Amino acid sequence: MSLKGIKVLELAGLAPAPFCGMLLADFGASIIRIDRPGSNSQIQDSLGNGKRSIALNLKSKKGVDVFKRLSNRCDVLIDPYRKGVMEKLKLGPADLMKSNKKLIYARLTGFGQDGPYAEMAGHDINYVGLSGLLSLFGRHNEKPTPPSNFAADFAGGGLMCAFGIAMALLERNESKKGQVIDASMTEGTAYLGSWFYRSRNLPGLWTEPRGKNLLDTGAHFYDTYETKDGHYMAVGALESQFYDIFLDKLGLTEDELLHFDNFEENREKLSDIFKSKTQDEWCSIFDGTDACVTPVLTLDNVASHKHNDYSKTFSIGRDNLVIPNVAPKLSRTPGVSCATRFPNTNPGEHTIEILTEYKFTSKEIKDLIDNNIVEQTTKSKL
Repeated sequence: MSLKGIKVLELAGLAPAPFCGMLLADFGASIIRIDRPGSNSQIQDSLGNGKRSIALNLKSKKGVDVFKRLSNRCDVLIDPYRKGVMEKLKLGPADLMKSNKKLIYARLTGFGQDGPYAEMAGHDINYVGLSGLLSLFGRHNEKPTPPSNFAADFAGGGLMCAFGIAMALLERNESKKGQVIDASMTEGTAYLGSWFYRSRNLPGLWTEPRGKNLLDTGAHFYDTYETKDGHYMAVGALESQFYDIFLDKLGLTEDELLHFDNFEENREKLSDIFKSKTQDEWCSIFDGTDACVTPVLTLDNVASHKHNDYSKTFSIGRDNLVIPNVAPKLSRTPGVSCATRFPNTNPGEHTIEILTEYKFTSKEIKDLIDNNIVEQTTKSKL
């Protein structure tokens, strides 16, 4: 796999950092998650498959020394803490990159390392709000609606951070030097929305109030519609050639359902029409056509859909949950989802194994365990 041989330390966190580590692991990187002794991160972090865990007390000098020994033999560190936390532990970039000049130190935070908000707490909704994009999401005359914690945590955060790590690894091949990555979820989300900003002057796209534009449910031909059996169809018949096919499949003419006029009246007509048939019946009408109409699938039935089944978009994970397979597909060095191959990792499950691998002696390991510097949570022989 593409990242085989790359060693990563991931400080335990929630959502963005575990997702970043998951992306690297699925493409072959070896991930060691640093958990706190007595933590329950396995319960909170459902992205730990394929990672190994050491439970390490970083509030002790010996724990810090252990971390430094691990860091000196690693390629990447994923730091999910707020500005200054790692510096207080004497584990900041200046501390670690002094002895490991090839280390890529990825700092994944909500507001970045500098600025008035840098030391504030926040969540996805705050970062999307500060990026300006939250103002675009929602129906007309309704308040902005956050897209769950999808945009900032995972897209603007974990994914952007993994992209930065990949770029730094590529550059390191030439310079033989590591670097610090400042991955702000606010900045990453704003960058993710570049097209929204750059297309603001295009008529009809974002020039109207929220919920009245072509792509934000303002138009009847770009919306979802309930079916007879309580499911939904997604309609995206934006271009005229696709809209013509859409009307033909409905048995309508342009005069009966104007393309760029009477949006609300047309939406009501389509709502009544779509409720006349089940989702499967509508699929039999629209599948294989260029009408840009597809079913809105659920997490329960998404894997069995014929296209997803053919494309092997999903697998069943070891815990019997539907798991998305790795994307994008690489022709020579494809990734493979760790969730289909390994159970979710328990905090401290691999402590002795990791310390042994990193050349700690049996005496050193016993001393660390006896002094509560590290914790081995499952049975393991020294």
